[in-house]
Amino acid sequence: MQLSPGDPLPDFERPDHTGASVTSADLAGGKAVIYFYPKAFTPGCTAESCDFRDNYRSFQDAGYEVYGVSPDPVDELDAFRAEHDLPFPLLSDVDHSMAEAFGAWGTKKNYGREYEGIIRSTFVAGEDGTIEHAWYNVHAKGHVDRVGSDVLG
Repeated sequence: MQLSPGDPLPDFERPDHTGASVTSADLAGGKAVIYFYPKAFTPGCTAESCDFRDNYRSFQDAGYEVYGVSPDPVDELDAFRAEHDLPFPLLSDVDHSMAEAFGAWGTKKNYGREYEGIIRSTFVAGEDGTIEHAWYNVHAKGHVDRVGSDVLG
């Protein structure tokens, strides 16, 4: 099931890159950009995360916090965040339950092989706890510019 604008933000509780718990309730009353990426340290995921890093100040100035989510374990996320100077939290979704709740987990094809995995997706949640924007099957490069133009104007 995919999310659409107006849908409630799914409930979740995930550890961040330090192991501290982050929940959907923590986002209540604030605005958030939540992006799902398949694997830390891969070229596309690194490019996308660095694009969010490079545009982070613009999102913050508009009142948004950014969260990256992948099925990587906490220690790998901590190393990824440190190596690329990512200023925002990275959430570990090892069991992919958060991705499933957002509709960002499903069947993928790569070189003729089908498998289950993260569908690169981005969501914007508003202060009222609803989804304002949802993008599925996005390309790593250039996607942050689209999010910025749709969200920041």
